[in-house]
Amino acid sequence: MSAAAGWRVCVAPMMDVTDRHCRYFLRQIAPRVRLYSEMITADAIIHGDRARLLDFDAAEHPLALQLGGHDPRSLVSAARVAAAWGYDEINLNVGCPSDRVREGRFGACLMLDAGRVAHCVEAMAEAVSVPVSIKTRIGVDDHDSYEFLAGFVERVAGAGCNTFIVHARKAILKGLSARENREIPPLQPGRVHRLKREFPQLTIVTNGGIRDLETIRHELAAVDGVMIGRKAAEDPCFLAAVEAGFLTGTDAEGGVDREQVVERMADYAARQARHGVPLHRVARHMLGLYHGQRGARAWRRFLAEGARGTQASPRLLTASLGVLHAAGRDGIID
Repeated sequence: MSAAAGWRVCVAPMMDVTDRHCRYFLRQIAPRVRLYSEMITADAIIHGDRARLLDFDAAEHPLALQLGGHDPRSLVSAARVAAAWGYDEINLNVGCPSDRVREGRFGACLMLDAGRVAHCVEAMAEAVSVPVSIKTRIGVDDHDSYEFLAGFVERVAGAGCNTFIVHARKAILKGLSARENREIPPLQPGRVHRLKREFPQLTIVTNGGIRDLETIRHELAAVDGVMIGRKAAEDPCFLAAVEAGFLTGTDAEGGVDREQVVERMADYAARQARHGVPLHRVARHMLGLYHGQRGARAWRRFLAEGARGTQASPRLLTASLGVLHAAGRDGIID
């Protein structure tokens, strides 16, 4: 199996989404996809509550930690901690366009300083034994030519980075919110395809606008992997179809026993409750489980409202199945 095979299907790092509870939930649906943490700043790991920030369940492997930062020494310290914690990959954020990230001098603005990124990558790659990857954009503001992107990749690859995850939109740092940056700049997947043609030795993964199986099939004919973002959060069972079609080789839709997933998550929520984790922190990630199914709307409402209280019991998850079945008998869809 080639090294690139490990990145064939990935779930994107998403702030306020891909925390440890979300990742455990997605793993019940898709056992093989590569999962990424939310972005965590290097300084937070160095000075903060590491257990709260970094703990994960063994079921989450393969699992990457996405780091935010621009100082090589801080990034090395954080990468060493994360590698020792058991993460399978360290990913440097060079793509986030949010104001908070830009003010911290990291994220997409780092594309404008390929030398610094190369220095950071080289230092981390020397410090840890796990792969160090980059998640980036195709450009920033007016620096949006293919030549700019290729020059950035060439410089950073020379420092020891073999895996580039490329959001096929440029980042607009002033005038657009982070959400608008996911939607307004036009997708240019051809730029990412060309990168793979011109840098065949690198693992190139494309990200952005990947919401159906046909798009995935088209992209995997041109690059090494795809990274799925909001679609995975909105319709998590989509990942089962992706696994079946592109990882297990069955080319089938991929069935999910949703009730079994609920039961497993109820057990997980009970374990988390013993450590003081309120139910809503687990349940909020499950609301898309019955996307498009009969009874889904009533099920989501019951779960979202019932899990709000600090004393909500994990038994609510299994009780929700009765609400789903009752609504389903009435023919209510989504």
